[in-house]
Amino acid sequence: MPSSPPVIRPAGSSTAWHAIPVAEVADRLATDPRLGLTAAEADRRLIAHGPNALDEQPAVPWWRTLLAQFRDLVIWILVAAAVIAGAMGDWADTAAIVAIVMVNAMIGFLQEDRAQRALAALRTMSAPLARVVRDGLLRPIPSREVVPGDRIEVEAGDHVPADARLVAAFSLSAQEAALTGESVPVEKVAGDPQPAATPLGDRRTLLHAGTVVASGCGAAVVVATGMETELGRIAGLLEHAPPEPTPLQRRLTALGRILIAVCLAIVILIAVVEIVRGGGLHRLVETGDAADLLLRSVSLAVAAVPEGLPAVVTLVLALGLQRMVRRNALVRRLPSVETLGSVTVICSDKTGTLTRNEMTVRDVVTANTHYSVSGAGYEPHGLFCAADGGDPAADPDLRRLLEIAARCTTATVAPAPDGGGWRVVGDPTEGALVVAAIKGGAADHGPTPPTLFEIPFDSDRKRMSVVVRGANSERMLATKGAPEAVLSRCVAEQRHGVATPLAEDRRREILAEAATLADRALRVLSFAWRTLPAPEPLAGAADAVERDLVFVGLAGMIDPPRDEARAAVDRCRSAGIRPVMITGDHPATAVAVGRELGLAGPTSRAVTGTEIDGLDDDALARLAAEAPVYARVTAEHKLRIVQALQRLGNVVAMTGDGVNDAPAVKAADIGIAMGITGTDVTREAADMVLTDDNFASIVAAVEEGRGIYDNIRKFIHYLLACNAGEVLLMLVAAVAGWPPPLAAIQILWLNLVTDGLPALALGLEPPERDIMQRPPRPPREAVIPWGSGATIVLHGGLVTAVCMAAFWSAWQGDAARLDHARTVTFCVAAFAQLLFAIGCRSDRLTALELGVFGNPALVLAVALSALLQVAVVTLPPTQPVFEVAADPGIEWPRVLGLAVLPLVAIEGVKWLRRVGRAGPTSAGAGRRGAVSARSSPSSPA
Repeated sequence: MPSSPPVIRPAGSSTAWHAIPVAEVADRLATDPRLGLTAAEADRRLIAHGPNALDEQPAVPWWRTLLAQFRDLVIWILVAAAVIAGAMGDWADTAAIVAIVMVNAMIGFLQEDRAQRALAALRTMSAPLARVVRDGLLRPIPSREVVPGDRIEVEAGDHVPADARLVAAFSLSAQEAALTGESVPVEKVAGDPQPAATPLGDRRTLLHAGTVVASGCGAAVVVATGMETELGRIAGLLEHAPPEPTPLQRRLTALGRILIAVCLAIVILIAVVEIVRGGGLHRLVETGDAADLLLRSVSLAVAAVPEGLPAVVTLVLALGLQRMVRRNALVRRLPSVETLGSVTVICSDKTGTLTRNEMTVRDVVTANTHYSVSGAGYEPHGLFCAADGGDPAADPDLRRLLEIAARCTTATVAPAPDGGGWRVVGDPTEGALVVAAIKGGAADHGPTPPTLFEIPFDSDRKRMSVVVRGANSERMLATKGAPEAVLSRCVAEQRHGVATPLAEDRRREILAEAATLADRALRVLSFAWRTLPAPEPLAGAADAVERDLVFVGLAGMIDPPRDEARAAVDRCRSAGIRPVMITGDHPATAVAVGRELGLAGPTSRAVTGTEIDGLDDDALARLAAEAPVYARVTAEHKLRIVQALQRLGNVVAMTGDGVNDAPAVKAADIGIAMGITGTDVTREAADMVLTDDNFASIVAAVEEGRGIYDNIRKFIHYLLACNAGEVLLMLVAAVAGWPPPLAAIQILWLNLVTDGLPALALGLEPPERDIMQRPPRPPREAVIPWGSGATIVLHGGLVTAVCMAAFWSAWQGDAARLDHARTVTFCVAAFAQLLFAIGCRSDRLTALELGVFGNPALVLAVALSALLQVAVVTLPPTQPVFEVAADPGIEWPRVLGLAVLPLVAIEGVKWLRRVGRAGPTSAGAGRRGAVSARSSPSSPA
């Protein structure tokens, strides 16, 4: 072995190891493909190349997670208000604002920290141990110590520790679904080089890190380790997919800018009014009124900013997260809860997401009957239904076919150890045949009788045969394989339990039937048998044994769609969401599954990765606008498809379970991983994890997200309308030359406590019944459109009007009555806003139509806030804090009478509109019609 350091080109470079002869691979890697490396050389390479492990991103420190809660612009507006209030000596306002900011930050921090802890899984795609040849001896070592040039040996059930070029293979196949999306094991050979452009899923001479050996055994030379493997290259793509702000974050940022503009406009306006009235700025400075002007301006700014908004948004998102957990969706970041409601496209991997990743026999064809087989997956429960209505149990041909399926196999079926269904040990295709045999009563899930002799499957013969003891202790040869490969060894066909000669016309009919099954994307196998006379030896060439067979029939199988996936796809379409399938599987299989799910039409085709390679980004975007199915795509292709859809203005959700899905999952607006079958790398990249691996849970999460956003808009409307009422009240009073009707601490109390609890309760309003029949809202739509903004000002004006009436009637220009007038105004504003919350539940239906107790949380919030308001104006310890003169006493009737007027006006308009639309015959349609007409999430009327 050469002593000079070899020049080794990593897998991530232009080297196509599958396109190079084994001898040249060994020469480039300076290794012996039979004896492997020496221990000393392996140690040197371990130092040079590093451990065979994926790079792990450093954990985000807790303090960064905490600081991230302060990124929102609205939070910084509150911080600025607190600083200004503190600079003016108003420490009560400062303390209150700082407290609400810190509570908001802690809620967000604790929720995100809890989600991170729930998903703190290490990247364990590499096997813990590997068997390598060092110094000519086979020995187990930690997979982290595998280096390029090592000879590794693998067998069924082993995790492949690194990318490797095969030098020997015996009936070897690998399950590569996690890497490529291929739903069936891929046959592996130590054969001649393949073309350099061969897609990843078709490289039969290579084993890949992170995959599992499904059957057979083999030996290979390691060509890449760690981040240089295909698995590592995909993991590296995650670093190039920076997180984008969610739609809610963008909308709240835009709202924050509007609030800043409003605050500045208010301060400038009041300053101009006061300066003009006071005879100029110099005059105000001389008289000492400049400080009073600044205080009034700050009070107006405090009134304009909804201090409770960040906390209420955070709490509503956190409560929505808890509801989603109960619906089997674990959300890692709070804003992602709402992002689901904005989704316009769901890109889903096929294998394990839309399908079960469990091969299932769908059709069995014997000489006289075509059977359809019910049931899906590895659970051995289902029925055989004959096309001619016959009894499957009375068909000896079906019985013989299922016996061959159960005996000519190395797979077993058993209940999963954790009680979570059934599992197959061995090749999934063979497992599907065993499950079909159990369904047909030809086998059970116990141990199978011993096999006397076996001729393994190989790619040249395309057959597998075993010799077993039959029912009468005679020896029977059972064969299964590709239809053309088995038929060529048959001389007869079993019909009604009797072997009849197999004519050429019948051979063509059988092959045509097999082609029909294949056209439906079914994987087709055929079955045959013969009795072995006692003297015939169990040895010799395969062709000498596999002869004079009796053909029994065909079986077609597929990785079936999940039972609930079709209904979920239909719900997506009714909600205006376009589902798209992106898979590494074969195009025919992808289209067949897509048509069965309703994703693809009769004339739809699958766009392949090879086609995508020939398209620039603009051409791909044009194609992505229409294409429903993509097949034979790699991780890079999936990432490009997601980005193309985003460039078209879509909010994209990407679901997946394999490593090949991880980059696209991270780049999507909302990445969704499977919690059970999903790989650790994909779960770490996702925003949300489905704990039941159920595609239907995505639709449930979308429904929750839409409901949450509806409620966010409702309580933002409520908060801003209340603030608009306070601002207009203070502004009109300033323009009229009145003293401020409310003190700054009273405004802060109204914004944080009196408004806060009802706003939070509005966030718990049940979703509208038609929420999944609406199209997704535009991704760039403002959280409060201009039309809704006008309604907010109008509703705020109603609150202003009753507060102005209360203040003037109690003050009447008498300075001695000012504190009393402020107390009355304080109470009217509080109760008017509390009752106004009831009118914000719907923009069409009145509280009576919805049911007074339809939202128990709101009833409780209004009652509790009312009690708190009564307490602060009546309890002596709190009166000086809130600048309350005395108990309103006999003023309570006036307070309540004025406070209820805005609600009466809003509910009256709703009723009149309903009557005008419905006409006299249906004006009193009542509760039943009201519920079915629950409205869209715009602001109340």
